[in-house]
Amino acid sequence: MGSQPLRLTDRRWPAGTLLSCLEPEVRADFLDLGTTIPVRPGDHILREGEPGDHMVLLREAVVKVTVSVADGRQALMAIRVSGDVVGEISALNGTLRSATVTSCSTGSVSVIYRRDWYPFLNRRPGAALALARATAARFRWANRRRLDFTSYPAKVRVARILVELAIAHGQPVETGRSVGVTLTQQELASLCAAAEPTVEKALRELREADVLRTGYRHIVVHDMPTLRRFARMPSGNHQWAPGVH
Repeated sequence: MGSQPLRLTDRRWPAGTLLSCLEPEVRADFLDLGTTIPVRPGDHILREGEPGDHMVLLREAVVKVTVSVADGRQALMAIRVSGDVVGEISALNGTLRSATVTSCSTGSVSVIYRRDWYPFLNRRPGAALALARATAARFRWANRRRLDFTSYPAKVRVARILVELAIAHGQPVETGRSVGVTLTQQELASLCAAAEPTVEKALRELREADVLRTGYRHIVVHDMPTLRRFARMPSGNHQWAPGVH
């Protein structure tokens, strides 16, 4: 007999995501909520400025979170992965969406309306505590990003983001470890709060040092220890961003 496929309730979810923080029984209950729908790259899961009466669980998905800035561009604020939730703040307090969430991969998500979310939190108080912890971790990461922006030059910030993405989403490949998330140079610049020419120069320096290889929306890290040195990150630092693990 062939091996049975791993159930969603049994799989190992990325650290820091909501599902990783739940007890198995609570996780199974949560996975039963809402309506599951497929998503494709480029699908808008949530839109900035729209009313929010539901949240979205990323069952099998990688998404980017963006906000509009004054000149009309979209600034990349975060990346979320399978096991995480998005839109929960608006779903809890009924406010307008503060960001747009766009799928970066083919997968599936669950749309969970407030009418189902509230009773779940009431009967599963442990889930409410886990949600609070996950939200607090996001705030800590945001504060760390702000510290990075004031403490490090742009090329160091680029390296730090690449280390985090490679650890979070990377997959082993023949020549190293892929970053695992498809990003344009503009999106990477947005995530690092750096100008595109600065990001282009930083990537060129890393290529010339044989630390990584870049292609169309694709980055492979050849030498993680050296990338860490570029990023001024000590070996063994695993304080990665929530949902960007």
